[in-house]
Amino acid sequence: MSTIRVAVICVSLAFCAAWSSLSFAATLKPEEVIAKHLEALGTPQARAAAKSRVVEGDAHFKTLVGGVGLLDGKAAIVSEDRKLQFMVKFANTAYGGERFIFNGDKAQISANTAGQVRSSFGEFVYSQDAILREGLLGGALSNAWPLLNVEDRKAKITYEGLKTVDGASVHELRYRPKKGTDLDIQLYFDAETFRHVLTVYTLTVRPQLAHHDRGINDVSKPSPGSMDSGPQEVSDTSETLNARQQETRYRIEEKFSNFSQVDGLTLPSHYNIHFTQELGNGSTTAFEWDIASTGIHNNVTLDPRNFQVK
Repeated sequence: MSTIRVAVICVSLAFCAAWSSLSFAATLKPEEVIAKHLEALGTPQARAAAKSRVVEGDAHFKTLVGGVGLLDGKAAIVSEDRKLQFMVKFANTAYGGERFIFNGDKAQISANTAGQVRSSFGEFVYSQDAILREGLLGGALSNAWPLLNVEDRKAKITYEGLKTVDGASVHELRYRPKKGTDLDIQLYFDAETFRHVLTVYTLTVRPQLAHHDRGINDVSKPSPGSMDSGPQEVSDTSETLNARQQETRYRIEEKFSNFSQVDGLTLPSHYNIHFTQELGNGSTTAFEWDIASTGIHNNVTLDPRNFQVK
């Protein structure tokens, strides 16, 4: 067989394989992606056996844009059924970290800055509480993860196709909670393993609506940056509001990697949160919380105060 003919056959086989993969992706239904994701997470028995979970880790905070900040601390994700507590803690008076709680009905976001108010990230999550209400925060690290029980959630989930993110092929699902939200929510799953690797939340606010939103566009909200001098507050005067000509944009990315086996479940041991806000006045800030797990424990007896909302 000639070299040219062998090359043609190889190219043809490669084309057929690629076409088969694309055709498979094009015909996937959201419930198929979810089913494969649950299989990747663990057997039905292993998933059902985990009634509660505590994830502990080392946390590193960094201001990427709009300030100076680099902190080391601790993080924890505590979950049981639909209840969730997410906490990062830093020994810093200007920015002590974050503490989000959802008790299955109501959410609480703690004030943890020098001015005893919420950070810009905390304020955003407070204003867009679907992130907590739906159990999305923390992905599969949390027992509140909505894909564990999509029937009860009654969210509208659609398959958006095979995409490329950071050079990797992923399946994209769009998640729309039954109770409305202004957020666009996309869930991404590795094309081969169907592990959940990324969640992206985006929100765009038009200029004429900026001053009506519940706190998320208030530039006086301190950012968890500028660790040397503490959060800087900016007066949000009527002149400032009138000067806004651009849309206000918010984006949260949750990334999950370094998967390992824990009690028959395949869970990520590396968790990264990236929050960016582009305000209508032209200012941009971006922050990153990087969490490396030091321990994942299932079926821990939890103190009810973990989920107490005041």
